[in-house]
Amino acid sequence: MVQQRQNNAHVVVLPYPAQGHINPLVQFAKRLASKGVKATVATTHYTAASIAAPGITVEPISDGFDEGGFAQTNNNVQLFLTSFKTNGSRTLSHLVQKHRQSATPVTCIVYDSFFPWALDVAKHHGVYGAAFFTNSAAVCNIFCRIHHGFIRVPVNKEDLPLSVPGLPPLDHRALPSFVRFPQSYPAYMAMKLSQFPNLKEADWMFVNTFEELEGEVMTGLTELFPAKMIGPMVPSGYLDGRIKGDKGYGASLWKPLNEECSNWLEAKEPQSVVYISFGSMVSLTSEQMEEVAWGLKESGVSFLWVLRESEHGKLPSGYRDLVKDKGLIVTWCNQLELLAHQATGCFVTHCGWNSTLESLSLGVPVVCLPQWADQLPDAKFMEDVWEVGVWPKEDEKGVVRKQEFVKSLKDVMEGERSQEIRKNANKWKKLAREAVGEGGSSDMHINQFVSHLMNADKNRSLNVF
Repeated sequence: MVQQRQNNAHVVVLPYPAQGHINPLVQFAKRLASKGVKATVATTHYTAASIAAPGITVEPISDGFDEGGFAQTNNNVQLFLTSFKTNGSRTLSHLVQKHRQSATPVTCIVYDSFFPWALDVAKHHGVYGAAFFTNSAAVCNIFCRIHHGFIRVPVNKEDLPLSVPGLPPLDHRALPSFVRFPQSYPAYMAMKLSQFPNLKEADWMFVNTFEELEGEVMTGLTELFPAKMIGPMVPSGYLDGRIKGDKGYGASLWKPLNEECSNWLEAKEPQSVVYISFGSMVSLTSEQMEEVAWGLKESGVSFLWVLRESEHGKLPSGYRDLVKDKGLIVTWCNQLELLAHQATGCFVTHCGWNSTLESLSLGVPVVCLPQWADQLPDAKFMEDVWEVGVWPKEDEKGVVRKQEFVKSLKDVMEGERSQEIRKNANKWKKLAREAVGEGGSSDMHINQFVSHLMNADKNRSLNVF
């Protein structure tokens, strides 16, 4: 039975310890805190020090690799997940017990869907459990249906395009890489499918998206996956402005170089700069890096390229000096500030879901260069469904060549198609703000959740809505 509460709701939020998962879950914690809920982020010892956001507390739990996190496993995903399940279950349980006698005992655990074991911890302690999905509803749809056996992983070309209710037909190019090459990523495929077996026992399911963006995707899926769309989980300062001073996620595993970037941008004309970033995890091949580099130079555009230190060796020899009049290459910048800046006219992106939501929320057109995983269907939606950008074609080696890249940049930055793309980008920006604003669809879903927690003593049974 769920413990009774008297307007003292306390939610523990448990993210997977990678930047793309920490950011939206910390942002959700801030949204809850802004509505009067005590919010605690439970994260690994290795990442706890990187999280600091007003209104929330951070408490460490163990993944079994407290000194160095995932890096200690030599990139062994299965070892990491197994260790996290064992150590995380134990230490998350201790955290719940620690608060049991406090003024605000834990009411609910909101856990990253990659950690289904957290639901078992919640049930063991008689508190609510809510799964949080950090990818798109479309991707949830694909893997949920594969898990239930309603669609099967395509084996050969005759199985394509993949038909999924609510989604456009997905050809080989647009499939998540775990579906496209299931034998190549067995640990990741297993992790994706592990999100669903005990999901029916969860009291809520949340997806970081919004109804106006992916409502059609959710149609027909609700019996399998009755999720609430509560996104975009982008800092309030770039959307509705209702959380005072909320201009960043409050969670960074890297130090931004804001001043250098902003000073450079200030000297540029409105919508004249191409911003390039492939996120914190993606690495381009040396061949692809060269094509992008020469394409930027040939296009003649001003560009700001955020490139991790470890990737700089892939640039053509002497490239920095060749482009110094047009381009700035840095190791890190605040992406939200860059996207919000009036000088930014285009975002060349790997189409990770957080970057996708940020570009949509800030109304910035895109050139899509997805590399793997869920980035591929995200790119498909960006080009064909939301029509906010271009996904250049790869050659037979899977490389986007310079000429194709330059053409895509021009399509987004110049001419008639550019105007239509920019118009669509502004439309989604407006809809994203409305969704999280007062009375919007996402705001309403979060309010329902908060109201239920605040009145938990009146609700004797689980799964009431």
